[in-house]
Amino acid sequence: MELANKYELDLIEVAGQAIPPVCKIGDYSKYKYELEKKERMSKKNQVKTHLKEIRLSPNIDIHDYQVKLRQLLVFLEKKDKVKVTILFRGRQMEHQDLGRKVLDRFIADSTSSGQIEKNPVLEGRMLSVMMNPK
Repeated sequence: MELANKYELDLIEVAGQAIPPVCKIGDYSKYKYELEKKERMSKKNQVKTHLKEIRLSPNIDIHDYQVKLRQLLVFLEKKDKVKVTILFRGRQMEHQDLGRKVLDRFIADSTSSGQIEKNPVLEGRMLSVMMNPK
């Protein structure tokens, strides 16, 4: 404290949990600015992943299927996670095997760009699978 007062600087506690506590002499506002700068740089270098969702129907047409597949490939190229969901309506619940075939074909066509994170799961009326970019 005496040295800090002598040079008109602040006594900054670096590691308070250590025994004995570690301190240094310096300008506190400059120290705080450096910490904030490090935090900003670490946030800047983080990779943010977004979750995208693609919804399909068990009786999807060929052209619609190709459009949704192209969307999936674009999302995977942008390094986004994608949740592919097949929504069953009414009597379609009795023919879940048709939805499973569509989803399996969708997964097989997209294995070049992505991989399955979680196997297909039936949750209520929705059959869904999570895909990650390779």
